[in-house]
Amino acid sequence: MKERKALEYYVLDVFSNESYKGNPLSVVFTDGNLDLEIYQDISKEFGYSETSFIYYSKEQKALKVRSFTPTGIEIDGAGHNLLGAVCGALLKKMPIFDEQSKDSTFVIMNHSPIPVTVSFDPVTQYPVVQMHQKTAVIKQEIPTYKLAVALGLKIEDLDSSDFVPTIVKTEAAHMMVPIKNSSILNDFVPDNKLLIEISKEYQSEGFYCFTISDQNQGNIAEARFFNPIIGINEDPATGTAAGPLIGFLTQKKYTKLNQEYKILQGVKLNQPSIIEVMNRENDILVGGSSIITMKGELYL
Repeated sequence: MKERKALEYYVLDVFSNESYKGNPLSVVFTDGNLDLEIYQDISKEFGYSETSFIYYSKEQKALKVRSFTPTGIEIDGAGHNLLGAVCGALLKKMPIFDEQSKDSTFVIMNHSPIPVTVSFDPVTQYPVVQMHQKTAVIKQEIPTYKLAVALGLKIEDLDSSDFVPTIVKTEAAHMMVPIKNSSILNDFVPDNKLLIEISKEYQSEGFYCFTISDQNQGNIAEARFFNPIIGINEDPATGTAAGPLIGFLTQKKYTKLNQEYKILQGVKLNQPSIIEVMNRENDILVGGSSIITMKGELYL
């Protein structure tokens, strides 16, 4: 019998210090690029919203990351897929940044270098990774009534006094959708077919539904994320949407430059996640921690 090649993998819970919280991500360690079909088959088998594949490139002196959804779509954005991949490499003690200047640490996502900053929690010693997203670009506003119908809400449930539903882009273009309060946020059931139609009409991806939190809760906002056009019905932690949200709030003068805020996500799924965000002059930091929950081997 021919011996089959084995690849090691971790399952990490991202944007969390606790197992079975946060956003689960499978990280597969390879020794180079794989065939596209293999990436897609493995991602489908795991079934998580994304699976990341990583190896250290000696030629480019950087960690190389590729991420796929279970439906076979490759993701470019710097979200939980990238944060978890970098945390997985650090927990495996891979030589990611050894040969790089500490001032210019980066990983390569598909073909693009994405700056990251790495530190370690002084208490838990878990890696804390901050991804540097591009400055937020405010695109077009969306009619409230369209989103209300698609989300199964009344128009008055969308808090339009301070914010209007708006497409905002850093790495990916997502719709920021203001919801009146936490109770409404965690109660509605969206119509995925209608959300897909809106995504196609406005050439954007997901819907980041958010409500401004009570200041005593420790987080600036609570959110839910839906991206059915790429097969994600609901995601417990979404870095590619948290970046646009802090950019949106800062441009609306609701938050300040160079100040760290936290976004709570995943409560409805019983996978609470804390995403740390900061809008700076020339970029947006999106960060958090990850913990290994499972590890094993898969066979090609």
